[in-house]
Amino acid sequence: MTKQWVAPRPGASEVLESIDVDVRPPGPGEVTITVRAAGMNPADTKHTRAADSSAYPIAIGYEVAGVVSAMGPDTEIASGGGAVGDEVLAFRVSGGWTEELTVPAADVFAKPASLDFPQAANLLLAGTTAADVIRVTRASGRDTVLLHGASGAVGVSVLQQLRPLGVRVIGTASERGADTVRRYGGEWIAYGDGLEARVRDLAPDGIDVAIDCVGTDEAIDVSLALVADRSRIVTIAAQQRAAAEGVPMVGGAQPESKAFRDSVRQRLIDLAAAGQLEVPVARTFPLAQAREAAELLESGHPGGKLALVP
Repeated sequence: MTKQWVAPRPGASEVLESIDVDVRPPGPGEVTITVRAAGMNPADTKHTRAADSSAYPIAIGYEVAGVVSAMGPDTEIASGGGAVGDEVLAFRVSGGWTEELTVPAADVFAKPASLDFPQAANLLLAGTTAADVIRVTRASGRDTVLLHGASGAVGVSVLQQLRPLGVRVIGTASERGADTVRRYGGEWIAYGDGLEARVRDLAPDGIDVAIDCVGTDEAIDVSLALVADRSRIVTIAAQQRAAAEGVPMVGGAQPESKAFRDSVRQRLIDLAAAGQLEVPVARTFPLAQAREAAELLESGHPGGKLALVP
């Protein structure tokens, strides 16, 4: 038996419960992982608020890092090879807020030695989302990019993935996030009243691309005012505004986005291994305190990535 956090009914952090579950042995093409850290993402509790009661209980958590405890017959992990005792990370999985789980080997990769377990457990959901918005907007060398929410997990990954392209990035954040934006290569600008005018002053030659990682009306309104080509505006959070304004929105459940995100996992791991993609972790919590950690995550101001440590 192992401890696992689930949502037994629709709701946010307040409905989460820890239950005992059996861990099934791995079959062909599967791996069992003893979890050393479980990543935490806004999507974890966002997806537990659906009204369809038939989907519950829902096991929480899409990415983990840990140690291989068992492998199915004739099985190797996605990055090749694999053996009991290997340090690995896994994404996209289901039910990662747990002590141990069995997952498809195709979603398991060798963990870079440069990342500790909490960092590795938080690399790929934010990293693949960042890669996806860059793909959609076609951001490249001579572009000037306006990045809303640049100090958040996805924003920080966008900054790092754009840096080798030579793209100029103007990143919105609170004053508290200014140093983070600058650290990863962006030019900080405060969000709030007058944002459009401040951006125009900072980029008199115009903005080519806008990436929205926060989903506010301000982010969409300013993006529409500054970017002529709506196909080069993208949001990961403003679903209703995107539909109304004809602006692309990306999400991991979309077939094209899912296929792309799965295809870039190894590339992002290689960047992290080379020291070119960092994962700032603000805080870790014992697995038993998942509800408290989720409350901090839902506050919108965790100060960086969070991880659960069994």
